[in-house]
Amino acid sequence: MPQHGLSIIYFGNDWAAENRTSSHHVAERLAARMPLLYIDSPGLRAPTTSRRDMQKLFRKIIDAFRVPQPIGPRMWSISTPQIPFRRLPLVNLLNRLLGRFLVKRAVRRLGFRDLISWFVVPHPGPLAGSFGEKLIVYYCIDDYAALPDVDSEEVARMDENLTRRADQVFVASPTLVEAKKRLNPQTHYSPHGVDVELFAQASDPLYTMAEAAAKLRHPVIGFFGLIEAWIDLELIAYLAASRPQWTFLMIGRLAVDNACVKHLANVVFTGPKPYGTLARWARAFDVAVIPYKRTRQVLNSNPLKLREYLATGKPVVGVPIPETLRFGDCVRIAGSREEFMAAIEHALASDSPADAQRRMAAVAGMSWDARVDEVLRVVQNRLDTIEKT
Repeated sequence: MPQHGLSIIYFGNDWAAENRTSSHHVAERLAARMPLLYIDSPGLRAPTTSRRDMQKLFRKIIDAFRVPQPIGPRMWSISTPQIPFRRLPLVNLLNRLLGRFLVKRAVRRLGFRDLISWFVVPHPGPLAGSFGEKLIVYYCIDDYAALPDVDSEEVARMDENLTRRADQVFVASPTLVEAKKRLNPQTHYSPHGVDVELFAQASDPLYTMAEAAAKLRHPVIGFFGLIEAWIDLELIAYLAASRPQWTFLMIGRLAVDNACVKHLANVVFTGPKPYGTLARWARAFDVAVIPYKRTRQVLNSNPLKLREYLATGKPVVGVPIPETLRFGDCVRIAGSREEFMAAIEHALASDSPADAQRRMAAVAGMSWDARVDEVLRVVQNRLDTIEKT
């Protein structure tokens, strides 16, 4: 555990985002151990003219003028809006000056001393070292340059620069570890955790199911998470058309065109649901699915939903990516549409209570608290080493 008196300035994803990521989970656990300023960092992609993006942009601009807002015990939030055209040298300078001013102002107001800067995204990286920090941490949770609709070359440059600059790097995906170690030998593998107690409730017969889910026809093939470019909706369309007696329940913000499934009455999109209610929705699942496209980003990912699904005890069917293969004894792996359908049918026909217990046991020791404790031990060791030099 880091020494008494430390405070964290934490550059994370949008705190108000519909989809809860490891950025949120780690920040909440860190704040339970030391004061934390959560800095909403603008998205990696440039905003579009969509209503959602415009509303978000205006909210960020307004939030930038506010004093730090409490968002939890020993936890505050500010926003640092940025001009998105980062390839222009003057824009980068203005973004750094604005970010530095807003963060320093908040740090002074909160009375933070002995700072650790903690970056979960790479684009605020130029601010690293601007606040007299004792330690700079980069907690890399994705292959950011492979995300859809980003300037991959510019994002890769920012990611590499922050990796080199950090005193300690954590990587959530095992496929990224070696590349990071070549840039910074102080790299530690730290896979995602899971809220074990929350999701275990989905297997409790006395736990209340979400009202809308209770009305669905079974079997229910369920998914929760952001429905983005990496989700194979054409696979869902194939499955739903082939098995009209199944209900496909898709929980999460729909961020792509769903024309291929719009005509299918047995595909239900609910929109985003509060994180704390996901277990109530998962209570309705007969099978949980990971219908990913096997893109570079997906192959280098560590999907949170995999551990959350396993914690529910529900059968899981997924495509072959490094993380599903790692849990191959608990996940039914399907490499084609036909195999995906057969795997779901097999799960519906043969899954047992013993199988459910095995899945839950596989992630029982992977709580977010355990993950953060492990990370903080590494951080303390790094602090001790730096102080001795």
